[in-house]
Amino acid sequence: MTRPILTPRFPATPEQINAQVHAFYARVREDTMLGPVFNKHVHEWHAHEEKIAAFWRNAILFERSYDGNPQRVHIERPDVKPELFAHWLDLFEEVANQMLPPETATPWVALARRIGVGMKAGVQSARQPKDAPPILR
Repeated sequence: MTRPILTPRFPATPEQINAQVHAFYARVREDTMLGPVFNKHVHEWHAHEEKIAAFWRNAILFERSYDGNPQRVHIERPDVKPELFAHWLDLFEEVANQMLPPETATPWVALARRIGVGMKAGVQSARQPKDAPPILR
């Protein structure tokens, strides 16, 4: 049985996704807050960018080309602090607005921010004591 072909979430091409990911991580590497964290963990940038581009092509274009667990990866790295997510997302938005037309940048940033809320919550939850009440924001 073949899978149905799904309409992309919003107008985007694989080339736009690849270009956004590449431009974003070029900025991350130079960023004073994010650069040290990423540079500590990412040793093969091309492979990392390919994996993240596959994540976004899956999320936007429904390609089903991504294999990974980003929540677990972020939780396993103690220097990935919850407070970094806001800066990460602001930088992502800045690059998207420079690289992409508004009909692509705006919904992609909104999607990234929704995912970022979940990622931040997962990291916060994993780092708090087992008997602590959940953090709801």
